[in-house]
Amino acid sequence: MTASKRVVHVISHTHWDREWYMPYEAHHVKLIETLDTLLDTFENDPEFRSFYLDGQTIVVEDYLQVYPEKRERIQQLCDEGKLSLGPWYILQDEFLTSGEANVRNLHIGRRDAAAFKSYSRLGYFPDSFGNMGQAAQLLKEAGIDTAVFGRGVKATGFNNRVSEGASLESPYSELIWQSPDGSSVLGILFANWYNNGMEIPVDPAKAKPYWELRLSRAEQFASTRHLLLMNGCDHQPVQTNLSAALRTARELFPDYEFVHSNFDDYVQAVKAEMPRTLSVAEGELRGQQTDGWYSLVNTASARIYIKQLNQRNQTQLEKIAEPMAAIAHGLGKPYPHALLNYAWKTLMQNHPHDSICGCSVDEVYHEMETRFAKSTEVGKRLTAESAAFIAAKIGTSVFSEHGEEATPIVLFNTSGYEGSSVVTAKVELSRRFFDQSEDPVAISAEVAARTFANGFLVDDSGGFVPHTVEDLGVRFGYELPNDRFRQPYMARTLRLTFETSALPSMGYRTFAWISQRELSATSKSSSSPSLVSNDGRQLENRFLKLTIEEDGSYSITNKESGQSFTGLGVYENIGDIGNEYIFRQPEGDSPVTTRGSQAAIRIVEDESYRATVEITHTLTIPASADERLVQEIETMTEFRLRKAGRSGETVPLTIVTQLSLEHDGRGVRAHAQIDNRSKDHRLRVLLPSDADASVHFADSVFEVAKRQSEPSAVWENPSNCQHMQAFVDVHDDSRGLTIAGKGLNEYEVLLDVRNTIALTLLRSVGEVGDWGVFPTPEAQCLGLQEAEWLILPYGGANERFSAYREAYRFQVPVTVVQIGLQAGELALAYNFLAWQGDGLAFSNLKINEERGDCMARWFNLSPETTKLSLSPDGASECYNSTIMEDASSERVEGELIVGGCKIVTIGYSARPAARN
Repeated sequence: MTASKRVVHVISHTHWDREWYMPYEAHHVKLIETLDTLLDTFENDPEFRSFYLDGQTIVVEDYLQVYPEKRERIQQLCDEGKLSLGPWYILQDEFLTSGEANVRNLHIGRRDAAAFKSYSRLGYFPDSFGNMGQAAQLLKEAGIDTAVFGRGVKATGFNNRVSEGASLESPYSELIWQSPDGSSVLGILFANWYNNGMEIPVDPAKAKPYWELRLSRAEQFASTRHLLLMNGCDHQPVQTNLSAALRTARELFPDYEFVHSNFDDYVQAVKAEMPRTLSVAEGELRGQQTDGWYSLVNTASARIYIKQLNQRNQTQLEKIAEPMAAIAHGLGKPYPHALLNYAWKTLMQNHPHDSICGCSVDEVYHEMETRFAKSTEVGKRLTAESAAFIAAKIGTSVFSEHGEEATPIVLFNTSGYEGSSVVTAKVELSRRFFDQSEDPVAISAEVAARTFANGFLVDDSGGFVPHTVEDLGVRFGYELPNDRFRQPYMARTLRLTFETSALPSMGYRTFAWISQRELSATSKSSSSPSLVSNDGRQLENRFLKLTIEEDGSYSITNKESGQSFTGLGVYENIGDIGNEYIFRQPEGDSPVTTRGSQAAIRIVEDESYRATVEITHTLTIPASADERLVQEIETMTEFRLRKAGRSGETVPLTIVTQLSLEHDGRGVRAHAQIDNRSKDHRLRVLLPSDADASVHFADSVFEVAKRQSEPSAVWENPSNCQHMQAFVDVHDDSRGLTIAGKGLNEYEVLLDVRNTIALTLLRSVGEVGDWGVFPTPEAQCLGLQEAEWLILPYGGANERFSAYREAYRFQVPVTVVQIGLQAGELALAYNFLAWQGDGLAFSNLKINEERGDCMARWFNLSPETTKLSLSPDGASECYNSTIMEDASSERVEGELIVGGCKIVTIGYSARPAARN
């Protein structure tokens, strides 16, 4: 081989979407057939050297589920270097899965690959619908220094030049990808996609034009003489005659060296010869420098109900079950590693992009809902067990001063942020256990006769707590002891609702319900005034004033800054003739809004701890798109060329919104119930900020990403929707508006319309889109739909991090457990992980499986350096670790300097400390 000879690296692979245009098991059958063929090809063709299993270990897991006896054969191929596994468990959508989910994906991928002693150190993102800004930092902490991806950067290939100042363009397919903290990896763009070497001809007459085209395209973008040809595509069968095809290529093009290669060899060769200076792509890669039509961002609003299930499931595991289990572990309870691993795996099987993005056939989502239910239920059960274990160690005998009728309840906050919440807790009085020999009817009557619903609530200092109580009557319950058969019982059940006041950031407070047949004067009423005024059109606490207008829109005044936010809460409905991937408004379509309409307004809750106003809108909207859309879908008319409009037939769209203001709340909570009877449309709520800003900020994976509100000059799509995780924010120096959502992942900032945040609540479409005709009637989301968001107005840039903390805390419910009067080593209130840090966000607390250490994680929301001060419960020493929880000798003595946009993971031994 001469020095100038170009090397063509042909890498065989298949991009395996577990479910997409067919349900999972249909694709599963095809996977088995594909890997059977692969093993036969390795067996029969010694020249077939390597195959890449799509960067996800679940491909092997799915195969061995059917053929466990072939594990040794897989191991042999790994030992021979013909297969490499990971680094991921699944190929996830990065923007619709949480930071911790992305980390667990790497954890499980590495562990599963380690079982075969074959770990691929390649950050593989072949088909992600945009790439997260912190990918380089995550990969570097995982020991990976190269990423391969298919979207987000524009390879110019024009005289090897890029536009001046362009950070998302590169003359080459090779570039440097840098995270906001400065971490960087070598990035390799599939400039000709990941199928540019599929189905290589053996016949010389066909092979010659095939190679002439593909070699010229590869050379156009390569920075070295090493050319990448990806021999595969989506669900692509193995090319069993590849060796013969490469022999043909060598005969036709003797000036090239054709190699059946692998990523390790290709990357090593590129690194050895790449230019000293490459273009730098910074942060998120979302297709900002494209025409905007194929960024695929509208998958964030396809099947919103799936995103809501995902938010609840992720939160249950990473913000509740894991921290609770870690706290219990520090008190002596074994950490449930295996069950949490099972719950995470089950959840992550819903995280591939065609799954969580909502862009698959209806059958896929039936199975996804089952997976969410399974994973969430495991998380809930583990949480309950941890809560009971911790609570059993709390000394509650102080409440006995109120007599034997005291029933303690413990409220756990595991959000990582101190704050107050209104909670609803069930309290069971006088449990009467029984066996099969006893009459449940008689027992119910017995319990009813000796119990009553009167009483009052006290906190851990003995102070009276304003509340409401609802008597649910005598109800059945049961316990499942570890040492004997199940124990059924009857008990009078009360439902208590009250505001907690400040709960510790990672701890609990104990309250007690005191049953009292006749209430004393001091326990009958609260001194706190009502939050409602102005004939039910105004709610007000010490931070905010909420005023409702005749049309159901509202204004909020931040009493600390004096800034008012007006015209909030207008609903906007427009047509959508796109698909699950892409929103497309019909030509000439005008929005239908609630502005100026007549709304029904009434107060539905007026308590000292919370007031709630209910607003009912009924819009008359088209029943669907017109008849042309069906024909355009069936004939695969490209969505930009569609001429369908909205139907002349109309149906009602009823939206019932409840706005709640808590006594100590710094935001207004909104809950909408949407009775959707229409197809082919989109519903958004409009929330004007009036901030003087050309940029905005969106919660993403381990960062709050700064984004331009005005798209680039090459952007053609009239819509500029974008992704968010927990919240989106627009602010200037004097005013700011943060909108947090639960499973609401799509927004648009309307810069020219009062810098309005438009939050998508519902999108109804009838087809998958992409390469075929796949109807999706269930993606129309007919029937009752729900949405929940939090409106946080604040006084400008200096206060934004406080608003962000409230937005994060909004995602995490309080855990409640009932206990008895008992002696215990723990105080009535305790914080297991006290910390401080300006601009820092808490992410997770869990236990490392290998060493049993606590692992706590934060990330810096700011590009500025800050300090983390922490006091972990019972920790003898702390050390600076990584997202992969590596052991480290870098000790942390109470305070750690955290660089701008840096993710920090702190490990410490979880030894119980003296607490009384």
